[in-house]
Amino acid sequence: MPEDSRKRAARRLKIARGHLDSIVTMLENPDVYCVDVLRQIKAVQGALSGAGEVVLRGHLEAHVATANERGDGLELVEELMEALKYT
Repeated sequence: MPEDSRKRAARRLKIARGHLDSIVTMLENPDVYCVDVLRQIKAVQGALSGAGEVVLRGHLEAHVATANERGDGLELVEELMEALKYT
């Protein structure tokens, strides 16, 4: 994966971790407002989705775009299809 993609994905995951830590702290408070928790959960989901997009783009740019030249295009398509089952 390109260095820039790794750094951007790591940054997004750190943001997600911060939001997740906030949610755990919020849930320790019995007076927490449910909608506030839901907003934070949505923020975590957004950060994770963004990180996934960065990693996918990095993979496409670094590996898939040159797969036919290397002769492993079909294998990469299958690998990517398998990975996308989890999105």
